[in-house]
Amino acid sequence: MARNRVGRQEGSALPSVPQPLDDGSALLALPMWQRLLPIGGAMAAVCAADLLAGQDTYLASLMSVVPPLAALLLYPMEVVVSSCLGLLLMVGLTRYDGLGDADARKLFEGTLVAYAALTLAAVFISHFRIVRTRHLVAVRTVAEAAQLALLPPPEPRVGPVRVAARYVSAVDLAQIGGDLYAVLETPYGVRALIGDVRGKGLPAVRMASLVLGAFRESVYDEPELTGVARRLERSVARHAVAGEFTTALLVQFEPPDTIELVHCGHVPALRVAGDGTAATLEPPDPWVPLGLAQLAGGKPEPWRERFAPGDRLLLCTDGVVEARRPDGSFYPLAARLPELIAAAGEDLDAALVGVHADVVRATGGPLRDDAALMLLSWAEPR
Repeated sequence: MARNRVGRQEGSALPSVPQPLDDGSALLALPMWQRLLPIGGAMAAVCAADLLAGQDTYLASLMSVVPPLAALLLYPMEVVVSSCLGLLLMVGLTRYDGLGDADARKLFEGTLVAYAALTLAAVFISHFRIVRTRHLVAVRTVAEAAQLALLPPPEPRVGPVRVAARYVSAVDLAQIGGDLYAVLETPYGVRALIGDVRGKGLPAVRMASLVLGAFRESVYDEPELTGVARRLERSVARHAVAGEFTTALLVQFEPPDTIELVHCGHVPALRVAGDGTAATLEPPDPWVPLGLAQLAGGKPEPWRERFAPGDRLLLCTDGVVEARRPDGSFYPLAARLPELIAAAGEDLDAALVGVHADVVRATGGPLRDDAALMLLSWAEPR
């Protein structure tokens, strides 16, 4: 299956959800007193240990822990100030302990030299840490802006269809890749697309934008869903480099209780009926991903499924279905989905939040791959 995606929704106000990225920005945002608290605690601990040990035990040299700790938490000038305070405390403790012989004085002088070197190194480490953090924050901001520009979120209701969508990025600086989805109301009904570009980074983003552009244009021109699929195939084949392809699943909603699907190598849809039973909508005639049709010949064949009022349709990428639990087994999406939807009631957004949270609990940590999800149902008549 294709890996590493871009995603944003068309059909929901629910934002994309990047996984936590350890870029240090959260630490820099803390008030100074909170960043100084661990360092002050370390100073107090060394002072207490030295005083409690008595004048016969020299523990003042443990104050050398202050500069390295400050390098991880503070700005450069704060490192200098805290290190100087640590130095004053170390000198004070040394006077308290007393250094009566020449060897002890030499030990103290060596400690001072080492402390000065640690302080200098800590200042440089703090400086480069701040520069790197600000760079990462800038890159993340640009990536998020690019994602919003590529896939702006529309209203949560598209024609007679309610839509919730969620994009969950893996731990990735760029936060964008090749997962994509869209829902549009057309003269031929509401049409939805979910796809997954093979590849990573900017090439995947480029291909995702091409697929979305072709979809947004063709859905208004092609009366048949297979015609949309053929337009997407031509667009991908025209622009893809060797070995590049895109899995896709197209859905057309036909009121009051039918959907038409075209499968192009993508993860099958899941339907949860009103009575809580789940069914995987396997295509009777599976088709190859977009960009590989020349290797297979023929054309994709559509099929229809019942989709009654009260049913829910989940479209997702393989970041969810291929998530693994600690024992190595795949996350049982089809088994867990009915319960999660029932717990959320009529709130489709809450259901997707529950799915993501359940996957994280089951796998014991963040997703290793990006995941796009859409949950759709019939809306109440206006």
